Amino acid sequence: MIQPRTLKGFRDYLPAVMIPRERLMETARGVFRSFGFAPIDTPTLEYLEILTGKGSDETDRQIYRFQDNGKRDVGMRFDLTVPLARFAAQHIGTLGTPFKRYHIAPVWRGENPQAGRYREFVQCDFDTIGTESVLADIEAVAVIDSLMQAVGFDAFTISINNRQILTGLLNHLGLSDQSVVILRALDKLAKIGRGKVADEMMKVASIDASKADAVLRLADCQTDGDNEAVLDALPEITGGDETAAAGIERLREIFRGAVASGVSPQRIHIDVSIARGLDYYTGVIFETTLNDLPGIGSVCSGGRYDNLAGLFTKQHLPGIGASLGLDRLLAAMEQLNLLPDAKKAAPVMVAYFDRNRRDDYLQLANQLRRAGIGVEVYHEPKKLGAQLKYADAQGFIAAIIAGENEWQDGRVQLKDLRNKSAVDVDYRHDAAEPLVAAIGALIQGTASCPSA
Repeated sequence: MIQPRTLKGFRDYLPAVMIPRERLMETARGVFRSFGFAPIDTPTLEYLEILTGKGSDETDRQIYRFQDNGKRDVGMRFDLTVPLARFAAQHIGTLGTPFKRYHIAPVWRGENPQAGRYREFVQCDFDTIGTESVLADIEAVAVIDSLMQAVGFDAFTISINNRQILTGLLNHLGLSDQSVVILRALDKLAKIGRGKVADEMMKVASIDASKADAVLRLADCQTDGDNEAVLDALPEITGGDETAAAGIERLREIFRGAVASGVSPQRIHIDVSIARGLDYYTGVIFETTLNDLPGIGSVCSGGRYDNLAGLFTKQHLPGIGASLGLDRLLAAMEQLNLLPDAKKAAPVMVAYFDRNRRDDYLQLANQLRRAGIGVEVYHEPKKLGAQLKYADAQGFIAAIIAGENEWQDGRVQLKDLRNKSAVDVDYRHDAAEPLVAAIGALIQGTASCPSA
């Protein structure tokens, strides 16, 4: 027999995790739409040339690639941003600009799996294409803030930097031609520490210790959460470079605009040490971490990429966006015991108590579903105890019980499975409102059944 097993770096999702996973996706969709973003989808497979050379050498190595039956070199998307650049170049004439999209879909990277990080994972992306306006950058921060709160987090930090500041410093130091390898090294600062990053910079960029120290001096610029003080200190550190000065002023506008948009200034951290490892970022970059679980890394990241679509079209299509790492966030919620105990998608079970009343149970379930309540009818007329044991084990919130006497009297018994209490509720197929109201109150926690 074949041993049932999953590939390394991949996982199955049981209902207890998949139900809150889908709810997170639904929450994200609601937030994205509230800001005017529209859904799109793109293929899992792209021509390999679409994907390679867009992220970094590391992402190129991680691409799942093969030849299809037509002998075409293809790859599985490693993120949703590169396919978006291809999509925008192909369809922007029809869509117009600015174009605001969200995309929730799986991506694949052949990297070493770790806590909260798998080789197949879902990204929830939102992006604005076709504008360089600072308002789009500000809106991205506001979306991240709204998204994290809607998911259920209050203690989180949105770290913001601007690649222009780093680029300007490298201009000042005469290291523009080494910017890619230096930024990749700097992106490892939180993982490997200052000393090892300095060593890597000197090795891969062939620079001396003083220049490596100058780059890291920028990354060291922190002032106990005083974002304005950080911004004020940056011009001297970057040597007055014009590109850096423009980046600093842009960052100042984004910070102030985000606060004006309702984002708490305590949640924003101007952090000039973050670099983001992908090569296509050109301006503002974001990373979002959980204050109670910082070790899991960023759960929502992104930035501005003004040149990526230029690989596919001569039309200038600047972009800004971010991605919620859904599976990493779920892993964090599991560790923090924030996932609800949800084994069933429907909260109510109708007990199949009387074989002769099968069609009445089906009609009752139909009435509740029409009222927006999820219902499962037990499939066999077993003993009531066995049915209630099943309902308990499966995590239903309530059970509806009705035998011949209840049907004759125009009532059913509504049992709260959490505290084992029950109450009789009036019910007829043409008058389901009392039962709908009672179930709604029970599910929302505004009332519970009295003790039997």
